[in-house]
Amino acid sequence: MTVCVEAGLGLDEAIGRVSEEIGLSSPVLSDELHLVALELRAGGGREKPLRNLALRTGVDEIDMLVATLIQSDRFGTSVGNALRVHSESLRTKRRLIAEEEAAKVPVKLLFPLIFCIFPSLLLVLMGPAVISIYRALLPALAGAH
Repeated sequence: MTVCVEAGLGLDEAIGRVSEEIGLSSPVLSDELHLVALELRAGGGREKPLRNLALRTGVDEIDMLVATLIQSDRFGTSVGNALRVHSESLRTKRRLIAEEEAAKVPVKLLFPLIFCIFPSLLLVLMGPAVISIYRALLPALAGAH
């Protein structure tokens, strides 16, 4: 949507274009944006169709997008800049979530390592030593009796 707006399309046309282009990768989002485009073509302001989108989806990121678009429309600021800032905040949020999940991996791997991998590794490493000790001590113990 940012690319469309910065290329010169109006917000209404950009929403329609994005609803067509995103159809293969996300059909549900495409349908929702298509409904918004139809509501925008029906007339009236942009605020009501965008708020309807936020109410229908119930997704926090779309709520933030709608709030950004409404605020940009109300105060007359650049929609392209507002969309760019919004997309950057979403990227930052996704990166923080990924880093948080990556930080949890060592804790999740601790128990499988201790209970599955460590015993088999201990058996492989200590097995030959135990066998050679057994072979060395068995004749010595048999000769002592």
